[in-house]
Amino acid sequence: MGRLGKQPYLLPFVLITSLFFMWGFAISMLDVLNKHFQDALHVTKAQSGLIQLAVYGAYFLMALPTGYFMQKYSYKRVILVGLGLYATGAFLFYPATQIATFEFFLMALFVLGCGLAIIETAANPYVTVLGKPAGAATRLNLAQSFNGLGVILGPLIGGLLLFAGHPEDMVSLVSIRAPYLVIGMLALSMLFVFYTVDLPEIQSEGNASYETTEDPRATASIFRQKHFVYGIVTLFFYVGAQAGVWAFFINYAVEEASGMTNQKAAFYLAAAMVAYTIGRFGGTWLMQYFSPRLLLLVYAVLAILSIGVVLAQLGIVSVYALILSCFCMSIMFPTVFSLGIRELGSGTKRAGSYMIMSIVGGAVFPPLMGWVADATQTSFAFFMPLICFSVVLWYGWSGYKKRSV
Repeated sequence: MGRLGKQPYLLPFVLITSLFFMWGFAISMLDVLNKHFQDALHVTKAQSGLIQLAVYGAYFLMALPTGYFMQKYSYKRVILVGLGLYATGAFLFYPATQIATFEFFLMALFVLGCGLAIIETAANPYVTVLGKPAGAATRLNLAQSFNGLGVILGPLIGGLLLFAGHPEDMVSLVSIRAPYLVIGMLALSMLFVFYTVDLPEIQSEGNASYETTEDPRATASIFRQKHFVYGIVTLFFYVGAQAGVWAFFINYAVEEASGMTNQKAAFYLAAAMVAYTIGRFGGTWLMQYFSPRLLLLVYAVLAILSIGVVLAQLGIVSVYALILSCFCMSIMFPTVFSLGIRELGSGTKRAGSYMIMSIVGGAVFPPLMGWVADATQTSFAFFMPLICFSVVLWYGWSGYKKRSV
């Protein structure tokens, strides 16, 4: 924890890191819902992609207002609002299982997504300023590593609860209640904890004059930084790849591997999340010896190669390659995020909001991949992640460089 700098930052870092774990679980549960709703509610793959549209679309809508709210008030107040919406969305799953319509589930997911968007918009930049600037990428990767622990539990619990019985039975929808009630209660508990704890408000290095004003020069200033603009574009493609791979992992495994069931595929997805988490912790450790940009390059190359094997349709070998791609994705978001907002001084909060808006890529690519999968087959849809990882490779090679226009 030496990279946190001052000891008073330790408790805030621990509390913020717990939020990374919580939204990791919520996000990974989405990918089990895709296949579950295809079976239980008889929706197409393209329609099931609307699950990601509901959640990731909320990121696009909420990120910028959250940034302005942070400037006027504080990180703490933003987090409290986010936790409140997070809990509300989770609790809405109870009436959704009674009404049993896909549209009501999408509404609940949108509310939950708004909460996630607000929390993540605040948490990512806050972690980067909780200590010395030189350790920002390492701190963010460490916090995101606990996000990886959360994403492991989603497919495991989802596979056990949602694919244990007959998908045509309405009981399969009722089984969704328990995990989302637990999520809602956990969010309310965290809201109480954050309400009672003081979080320090920390200025980013540089002139703080724009942090408390609506001066348009602040926005204009950060958009003159090419590494920031390219970072937004790169995260759009990266999150699109991540959401698409995870959303159709179960479909791909069932279709390509002989004897693969929905539940078994969900457990393979959990194994992919384990690989994702190992990649996060391993990447954080490696950043002590190698630059984050170099690791980003290596992971991007491996991701492209693994998706190539997925496209080759080699049965269970391709499923393992898909798991490898999840390992490769592990450090991409926090590394691109930290490279994109570095040295922006007083514009860090506003820049963080725009970076989070790029998560809308996760709303765009899954429906497109679902449409391709419906029209052809699931494997063909993975050409899209191949393109996305190529963009990440470019950013690590050239786009990260700090240049002004």
